[in-house]
Amino acid sequence: MRQRDTILLTGFGPFPGVAQNVSERFVSKLAHLAARRFSAHRVVARVLPTEWERAPQRLEALYERERPKLVLHFGVSADASSYVLEGIARNTCKPAEDAAGALPPADVVIQGGSDTLDAKLPADDIVERLLALRVPIVTSHDAGGYLCNALLYRSLFVANQLREPPVVGFFHIPRVIPAAQAKPGKTNELRFDWGTALTGGLEIIRTCLGRPPPRRHPRAKAR
Repeated sequence: MRQRDTILLTGFGPFPGVAQNVSERFVSKLAHLAARRFSAHRVVARVLPTEWERAPQRLEALYERERPKLVLHFGVSADASSYVLEGIARNTCKPAEDAAGALPPADVVIQGGSDTLDAKLPADDIVERLLALRVPIVTSHDAGGYLCNALLYRSLFVANQLREPPVVGFFHIPRVIPAAQAKPGKTNELRFDWGTALTGGLEIIRTCLGRPPPRRHPRAKAR
């Protein structure tokens, strides 16, 4: 029997100022839906500690164990009101305490690494398809200097060392996701809630797998 390719989804645990990180709940729900929607693949969701040293260690162990073909990271941002597709990771760490109260061991993610690394995502297609589904999304070229940026840089760095690099990307999401509307309104305003967030997450995966959009796009329901 052919071994199924793995889709790896990661979120973060709590960190200073964020006692409950919604990305933890989000990747769990998205993985549950994706495992049914993309049954030819193995879907793995993991929550990484928001710590400068343990997060990259856990990530590299996941790469070694899971050998994923698609890696999607999710983290929260106080500035996000929609999906924020991060296009670039920078080789820099700001001196901010992590969840364990520790500062980064260096001011760069990888000593001797290039200044920036580009995310490996079909970004234009993702944006077009999510907006067609009325899922709000914007793009960004600044993932900040905290663990989100550091994780994306590390993930891209590790992926680039592989003979067959996986598709790798990072999305910021809002710190709070409201409940899905029972009956979506008919206004032109795009709303990021649990329904649109999960619908969008499935479409992000579908796009990264190179699959065409479905004819109909029912809103995913949070469970």
